[in-house]
Amino acid sequence: MIHRYTRTDMGRIWSEENRFRTWLAVEVAATETLAEAGWVPKSAARAIRERANFKLERIQEIEAEVRHDVIAFTTAVSEFVGPDSRWFHYGLTSNDVVDTAQALLIAQASKIIDAGIVGLSEALERRAWEFKDTPQIGRTHGVHAEPITFGLKLANWYAETQRNLARFRHAAEDMRVGKLSGAVGTLAHLTPELEEKICKRLGLEPAAISSQVIQRDRHAFYLATLAVVASSLDKIATEIRHLQRTEVREAEEFFSEKQKGSSAMPHKRNPITCEQISGLARVIRSNAQAGFENVALWHERDISHSSVERVIFPDSTILMDYLLAKTTNLIETMFVYPDRMRANLESTGGLVYSGQLLLDLVESGVSREDAYRMVQNHAMRSWKEGLNFKKEILKDKAITGRVPIKKIEEAFNLDRQLKNVDKIFARVFGKKPKKKVGQKT
Repeated sequence: MIHRYTRTDMGRIWSEENRFRTWLAVEVAATETLAEAGWVPKSAARAIRERANFKLERIQEIEAEVRHDVIAFTTAVSEFVGPDSRWFHYGLTSNDVVDTAQALLIAQASKIIDAGIVGLSEALERRAWEFKDTPQIGRTHGVHAEPITFGLKLANWYAETQRNLARFRHAAEDMRVGKLSGAVGTLAHLTPELEEKICKRLGLEPAAISSQVIQRDRHAFYLATLAVVASSLDKIATEIRHLQRTEVREAEEFFSEKQKGSSAMPHKRNPITCEQISGLARVIRSNAQAGFENVALWHERDISHSSVERVIFPDSTILMDYLLAKTTNLIETMFVYPDRMRANLESTGGLVYSGQLLLDLVESGVSREDAYRMVQNHAMRSWKEGLNFKKEILKDKAITGRVPIKKIEEAFNLDRQLKNVDKIFARVFGKKPKKKVGQKT
């Protein structure tokens, strides 16, 4: 079911055809390098480069008999090469090809994911500047706290996405290694110098040391990084789901004119995209756990990781590509309701300015404990009886006798609460956006 969401480029990377083509690229690079070193006849290397090919159906037919995919692959290729095929796969063991090729496949997938994270960052930056000065109530524990702007929320997501981009690039680079060190990692049949040259030919770094396989801590780190990115997307989707709740209604995902939300209730506008993002993020996180389990293999290797990786790498990278595209579109097309944000912010009659009033009382000489009690008494009464907090404060002579009316009025000033938004944006983005024609700022 997961693969029906595959986008063309990412799906092609993990196709059987591309997997074997990548194996073939490793084999040819190895043969040509060995020929240059005089280990393989140059005529054989030339024949392999020119004739090496396969038919996927033939590999599958042979594998059904021998039950070994690399042997099925080398046999199928040999049928194309002819007598010189005795030099094909020379000095290599299966995982020299499989692990090195997998590094190339992951590198291909990583380019797409990297572009997806960059695209999301750009969407978040655009909309952050768009709503930089749009007031909204900040919430802690789901309860009104103090004013923010919707742009600050988007800027926070942008900063997290930038951290994820740095993490992902580190993890992708950590996976850009190959190995041709043989059955137990001793380079018994090749040399370290040849391994380095083969890897360089493929655009990889050689693993400094390996067993029969590249050590799976690298793979676990990569999958864990995908899980962190997925969790950030889940975070964004969860927030928008909350903002779309009927009682809140401050933002919502795009809903087309012909879209329907329920078979029974024509009024429904459900956050289905957000829910898809949150749900599929769980799959990527669970795949990371499988990656952790693959780190501990028996001795110089066993095969317990192999079947797992045939699932978790294609599915996690495919899903990440999909989720990044969905989240970017979510951000770019979501509806935002500034008037509703302002109405919700003002709905408690100024309660959200209680913190500033507390500080003003302390500055006037009242102990923090007494100031807190004075403000909280009015706040709790306003909550309970639906009173206007600001009006109740202005009627309390114990407070107005300590804090001038003008200063109390200033405590309820929204602009005062948001005076540092520009400085925060400067720290996050480092510059003002380049205004484009027709673009809101």
